[in-house]
Amino acid sequence: MPLKKGKTKAVVSENIKEFHTGPTYKNTARKFGKKRANAQAVAVALHSAGKSKKRSARAKKKPNFWG
Repeated sequence: MPLKKGKTKAVVSENIKEFHTGPTYKNTARKFGKKRANAQAVAVALHSAGKSKKRSARAKKKPNFWG
């Protein structure tokens, strides 16, 4: 499963689509559910592009466990 190189939205989107068609996604979805498998596909595609997931304004306001 070769991934495309680049940091644009289109390249990251293509990489996510590539992960959704692979056997790893199907196995993860079977074991842990589609929500977790999708989150994993997005995380790996963003990591390979050298980007991070943007947090929403609500998530920024929500206090974490420690504070």
